[in-house]
Amino acid sequence: MTETGHVMQALNDAIERGSIESREKALWHATDILVQGEFSEDQIHIFGDVIARLADEIEQAARVELSRRLAHSSNAPFKVVQMLAFDDAIAVAGPVLQFSPRLDVKSLIANVRCKGQTHLLAIARRASVPVEVTDELVTRGDQEVVQSVAANDGARFSDFGFRQMIKRAETDSLLAERVGLRKEIPPQKFRQLIAKASEEVRRKLERERPEFAAEIQASVSQAAGQVYSKFGPGQTSFLAVKRAMTEAHKCGRLNERSVLTHALAHRFEEAVIALSLLSSLPADVVEQMVAANNRYMILVLSKAIGFSWETAMALLFLGAVNHRISAIELEDLKVEFKRADIRMSRGILEVYQSHWRAGGGQASPTRLH
Repeated sequence: MTETGHVMQALNDAIERGSIESREKALWHATDILVQGEFSEDQIHIFGDVIARLADEIEQAARVELSRRLAHSSNAPFKVVQMLAFDDAIAVAGPVLQFSPRLDVKSLIANVRCKGQTHLLAIARRASVPVEVTDELVTRGDQEVVQSVAANDGARFSDFGFRQMIKRAETDSLLAERVGLRKEIPPQKFRQLIAKASEEVRRKLERERPEFAAEIQASVSQAAGQVYSKFGPGQTSFLAVKRAMTEAHKCGRLNERSVLTHALAHRFEEAVIALSLLSSLPADVVEQMVAANNRYMILVLSKAIGFSWETAMALLFLGAVNHRISAIELEDLKVEFKRADIRMSRGILEVYQSHWRAGGGQASPTRLH
């Protein structure tokens, strides 16, 4: 019998005839041998069966210690690591979730989908987090989880992952800063991020990302320029348009077709005022949403008012830089619009309406769905 065979026989004897104390002693003996030795996958599997049988009968404190001992080991049996990773107690699951090289992508995704936020946070702190896992984390994770994975240099993100983080960064300045500091963020995604970021975040990113300084300034100038050119010096023209649109609204002639027609013709003032009247929001608020290309709120208003995707799409193009949106982005926006809950969108619109009727500033946006 080989040395490994002798060890296994001794461990089996401890399981079958030993006391609780002797079984725990056997567990640590087997774990130490496994961690310190060199074994084939078949041998590791055999060790795993024995360790799993021993671990079934130990207290939580001992499972915590077992997780700690196996967390960094490339010899850790997959079966045991799985058992520890899916333990409800984060003290048990945390070490292997954060450090174990034996957990595969499938296991990590399954863990994200069924466990709590503390488990997700441990995964977000792994030395390497593949895109399949970050997609799940930025969708299901809470604020701390998403901020943590955004700051993790070993995490990798898909276009979907960046879009999710940029959307969530609208109400989270720390997340906006961390996403903006990622070296691999595509320039287009960076522009989307700074278009919605606070002035403080823009200043920090300008200091930390000098290669994007020109784009940051251009974004600020463009937004200011759009506001000025639309509702600035042409005040007389604007008031005339507003009077005409208000009269049409009173007579029941202002509807979705009106908004669509103006948006398709790139008649910015007419489209904005029509949307303002139909949504019962101030014109300057709607103007800022469209001019700043706030796609989230354009979709919210369109869904809340009952507009079709065709009209929502026309408004998105109206606010886009050079009236252009890539086919991939447009398809994603269409999916988001179709998935959006109309009652939720109307609830968000009502919050904005009540806020502005009370004379407040800009309301904080809520998630679309």
